[in-house]
Amino acid sequence: MTKAPIVEARSLSVSVPCRSSLPFVKSPELRILADVSLAIRAGEIVCMVGESGSGKSTFGRTLVGLMKPSGGALLLDGEKLPDFSNRSFGKMRQTASLLFQDPVTSFDPRQRIRSIIAEPRRIAGQGDLKPEAVIDLAQQAGLSRQLLSRFPHGLSGGQARRAAVARALSVVPRLIIADEPTAGLDLSVQGGILNLFLDIRDTHQAAFLIITHNLAVVRHVSDRVAIMYLGRILETGPTTEIFRAPRHPYTAALLASEPVPDPTKRRTVPPVIGEVPSLANRPSGCEFHPRCPLAEVRCRSERPAETQLAQGHSLRCHHPLPAKKAEQVA
Repeated sequence: MTKAPIVEARSLSVSVPCRSSLPFVKSPELRILADVSLAIRAGEIVCMVGESGSGKSTFGRTLVGLMKPSGGALLLDGEKLPDFSNRSFGKMRQTASLLFQDPVTSFDPRQRIRSIIAEPRRIAGQGDLKPEAVIDLAQQAGLSRQLLSRFPHGLSGGQARRAAVARALSVVPRLIIADEPTAGLDLSVQGGILNLFLDIRDTHQAAFLIITHNLAVVRHVSDRVAIMYLGRILETGPTTEIFRAPRHPYTAALLASEPVPDPTKRRTVPPVIGEVPSLANRPSGCEFHPRCPLAEVRCRSERPAETQLAQGHSLRCHHPLPAKKAEQVA
């Protein structure tokens, strides 16, 4: 039986005001997220992949109310949030914890690590953590108790990531949103952080939304992948299926850009060419058509509807890659 989603976004949109006198700015606002739908279930790890500026971090921040949606709906355990006020997001913030891309800058530099770990629980009104509980959280995150008396600037990159995980666990979250959790870390440290995520998933049945550029991370830990471009999810499906046979040209191009340590293998698909269009001048029709080698007249004028290819595998494309051809790409 399929588990019910912990958190589900339905046609979620986020727009911000745009004040500009430049002639190419068509709209008084920038649409950062465009009709994003994604469900995250207990015990699964979902990775969101896309180029810089595609809206991945915005989506993660929107789930916990750091950015306010302008349209769509958010559901928590199947119940729709009545509105997007801070009060409505209160329960969501007790369910989901956010790991920022740079954990040190998200810490109060005047607080010691033990106080930083305990702070979210106190803010959430769940009471103060006893010193023994703080030590236990640190140990769960693989952080030495000797480091709890340090200030944030006294931690290495990997230690800061583990401190951030311990802080996130203090409110017993059911969903952890990790924004580029391995960025700037050595490979051995990256592996330790990812294995920690797997341990937390297995021990607490917590779900993860991992926002990353690193396809090796996706291969290693994720159950499902969502491919985002200009604030819209173009393809989503099981990780093994996406990597074996990507159906969207953008997905295929992203995977083709991954380095392969084998000189005998040649790329069958060119990497993504050109620059990401400006949100202030969002392309009509399919947003990817200015960079897509398969684009036709229809792609320039008509936005693709979401198509279900198989159980859990969906796509937005007028000209999806044939399954046989897609297998050759992988």
